[in-house]
Amino acid sequence: MRFLGVFGLIVAVTLVASFFVGGGEEEATFFEAAAVPTPVPTPTPVPTATPTPEPTATPEPTPTPSPTTVTLAFSGEILSHGPIIRQAGAYAADGGYDYEPMFSRVSPLLELADLAVCHLETPISADNTGLAGYPIFNAPTELAAGLRAVGYDACSTASNHSYDMGASGVIDTVDQLEAAGLPQAGMARSAEEKATPRLYEVGDVTVGHLSYTFSLNGFVMPADQPYLVNVTSVDEVLAEAAAARAAGAEIVVLSIQWGNEYQVDPSQTQIEQASAFLESPDIDIIIGAHVHVVQPVDMINGKYVFYGIGNFLSNQSANCCPAASQNGIMAFVEITGTEADGYEVSEVYVVPTRVDRTDYTIVPLTTALASDDLDPATRDLYESVVAETEEVVTRRGVDIALVDPLSRAGRQG
Repeated sequence: MRFLGVFGLIVAVTLVASFFVGGGEEEATFFEAAAVPTPVPTPTPVPTATPTPEPTATPEPTPTPSPTTVTLAFSGEILSHGPIIRQAGAYAADGGYDYEPMFSRVSPLLELADLAVCHLETPISADNTGLAGYPIFNAPTELAAGLRAVGYDACSTASNHSYDMGASGVIDTVDQLEAAGLPQAGMARSAEEKATPRLYEVGDVTVGHLSYTFSLNGFVMPADQPYLVNVTSVDEVLAEAAAARAAGAEIVVLSIQWGNEYQVDPSQTQIEQASAFLESPDIDIIIGAHVHVVQPVDMINGKYVFYGIGNFLSNQSANCCPAASQNGIMAFVEITGTEADGYEVSEVYVVPTRVDRTDYTIVPLTTALASDDLDPATRDLYESVVAETEEVVTRRGVDIALVDPLSRAGRQG
């Protein structure tokens, strides 16, 4: 029984060993299969939204200021001779004096300018007493309001006739112009007024204006009132120009009486003074008067000088004087620039004029010639005056256009 028991145990062990030895490969496969983990499903990735970048604002460039252009107009001498005073009386309906009809044909041209400046050659009375023409002038008080009404914005007043009525005449003249709304340069009622630069705001441009005369025809201002009329001294002119510039003037205009009467070509004094003035950085252009005829235009240091723009309203003609004393020019001056870059004279042009002594109207010749209504004789006369004026103003080699400003502005004459 022990044998059988042992034998049985041996058999059992043998069987088990046979199982492991014979089935080892299958056993390994089983365990290996049991060791592979069950695959876990990979979740489908959820796309992450990419944020849209905020657009970067492109800075706009600072706009470059557009240049601005303003137009100044200057006319020749206004001399209210006796016959002109009488004609102004004939035009008036109330027993006074009316100058407006004399300017009716040039008034539309004056209105084209942003600043229109007259050259008043004579005193103006405060009460119409003591009215007089040549040689000692005193014009009616209505002249001041008339000048304003026809389109003038200001006047130059320093002339060899400024002191014809003495100190009171100077004060009366400034008072009458002021009452009419016409500022002026050249006269002063006090030392403070003389020391104050005359500035005009013309669009975006500040224009300084000076007015001087070479003579008072022998009159002498009182020692205690030397400020009444500006008498030319080169140093004084330059000092006033510098003061105007320091006060804010971006363009400075000098109106000046000088030269030899009825002489077309400029005198040596005119040439020398023009050089001194225009070599200064403080003076931009010169408008000359006094000689009663048109003189040439020149350029000095790149700047224009109108040596003389002739008569505008007067009784002078071939009856007393050179035939050319019946003629003059309106000088138009264009100023262009920006506040940042500064301003400069960019263009000048002129309108030849002539006084029609039948009624003392001032005729703008280039405008008149644009009309088809002229009779042949009048047209021939006007064309000859225009040709003569063109020869004179361009005599020193400066190209100056003679134009009809109404056509230039696209308006009807």
